[in-house]
Amino acid sequence: MDKLHNKWVSTAASIWIQCTSGFLYTFSIYSSLLKSSQGYDQSTLDTVSVFKDIGGNFGVLSGLLYSAATANHRRRTGPWVVHLAGAVQCFVGFFLLWASVVGLIPRPPVPAMCLFMLVAAHAATFFNTSNLVTGVRNFSNYRGTIIGIIKGFIGLSGAILVQVYQTIFNNDPTSYLLMLALLPSVNALLFMWFVRIHNTIEGDEKKHLDSFSLIALVIAAYLMVVIILENVITFRLSIRVGTFVLLMLLLVSPFCVAIRAHQRDSNGFSHNLFIEGGQPMDDPNQADAEKMYVGQDSAGYGCVPGSTDQEVDGNEERPFPAEENLNLLQAIRTIDFWILFLAMACGMGSGLATVNNISQIGGSLGYTNFETSTLVSLWSIWNFLGRFGAGYVSDYFLHARGWARPLFMVITLATMSIGHVVIASGFPGALFAGSILVGVCYGSQWSLMPIITSEIFGVVHMGTIFNTITIANPVGSFIFSVRVIGYLYDEESSAEGNTCTGTHCFMLSFIIMASATLLGSLAALWLYFRTKHFYNQVVRRRLLHCFSE
Repeated sequence: MDKLHNKWVSTAASIWIQCTSGFLYTFSIYSSLLKSSQGYDQSTLDTVSVFKDIGGNFGVLSGLLYSAATANHRRRTGPWVVHLAGAVQCFVGFFLLWASVVGLIPRPPVPAMCLFMLVAAHAATFFNTSNLVTGVRNFSNYRGTIIGIIKGFIGLSGAILVQVYQTIFNNDPTSYLLMLALLPSVNALLFMWFVRIHNTIEGDEKKHLDSFSLIALVIAAYLMVVIILENVITFRLSIRVGTFVLLMLLLVSPFCVAIRAHQRDSNGFSHNLFIEGGQPMDDPNQADAEKMYVGQDSAGYGCVPGSTDQEVDGNEERPFPAEENLNLLQAIRTIDFWILFLAMACGMGSGLATVNNISQIGGSLGYTNFETSTLVSLWSIWNFLGRFGAGYVSDYFLHARGWARPLFMVITLATMSIGHVVIASGFPGALFAGSILVGVCYGSQWSLMPIITSEIFGVVHMGTIFNTITIANPVGSFIFSVRVIGYLYDEESSAEGNTCTGTHCFMLSFIIMASATLLGSLAALWLYFRTKHFYNQVVRRRLLHCFSE
């Protein structure tokens, strides 16, 4: 069994849990069933959907539980506790939704249905937090790459779940609700025992992480081809089963990489890391005299775990502080926290508002149902590319060039602003091109924000802090979806009846969102200049120190 307990198997197990944790992105599959079975109007259904977004983005409790379960590396607890809590919530929430739909229980009032949806969606934050923070602790020097992999697979999971739904349940949304109660929960229970924090440096970590990255890209390409073909031709059952079996074989391949990596590393370089007293270090890739610390320089931004070595600037030696990681309350008091929150409200909020309204936007611009459904299906692929690419690329430039990570947040938010302008133009094909830009950049924020959080505020309370910043997503989505898109669309459609047709329906809304994401880019630029010296003197120095060991 010891061969199954290493950081590579832990990563593969996290990937498998992530592959069934993206149920938040499949609400459209069973939303019509909820509406018809419960007798809801569109406004009531949207209210239930809002509680889905709240539950899926309010992950503070999962962060607090993770910090408590992994404090001082307790042997009887660990990341599995967080997975267990998520599995229970997932089963209870979706089972009660299914029971309401099939009449197993009396029709619940709307607040009860909102609560069921909130509990079900809240489970995703527990799966995501446990997998993400464990990955960062296991691969501290490659935070961008591991977060890109973990976040990327949850971006793909929506498309993976749809393949399971179409192949096994033959497009039956009632059965799909029951599947959501069972599959993610059972999957987490099976693999949560392998997700552990490993305080070792094992061989060429980058090489093996690149293997996981390649698998993710292959699966994304395969799903994209399948999605496009499904919208062009109708698959026979035998073909659908064949494509599904091939997908399962691709999803098993991370375990093959894990076994091969452990076999190679067991004969090569691998050592444990400890601090005084014989206790494992919180940050597994800082050796010997390195300590966990977070401080603030004269500019006031937080510092992450790093080396206690002295940085030489000319003839002047600058000792680094050796303090504790910032907790949530300490982080909230910093300007950096609120800069990140503002940038995410602009970026994530406008991106989520776009995907939530993409079908209605397509209808107003004269797109067919086939074209808009293809756009919705492909969104998960663009989302994946952003999540994976931002982590991998920012890691490369940080290691090779020493570029501060917030610079990539500046670039992606500025590019998202261009995507909103492209959609606002209403030119033929603009929605396709604009949705690619917005989708990729939206996914990028989901990787960049947790990475930057771990580097600025430290990894000990990372789960709590980045999940608190994530609340900016539903806040921004509410502002842009309801106060901007919804209000302006109703104003435009009031003169034409209940619907609006033409480029003017959403033009002003997307110009406003383009301005907002540009504001988010400027906020990220402010963060870049505030932390540029910090990245050069602390993060970059720590990486160079670790690789010289």
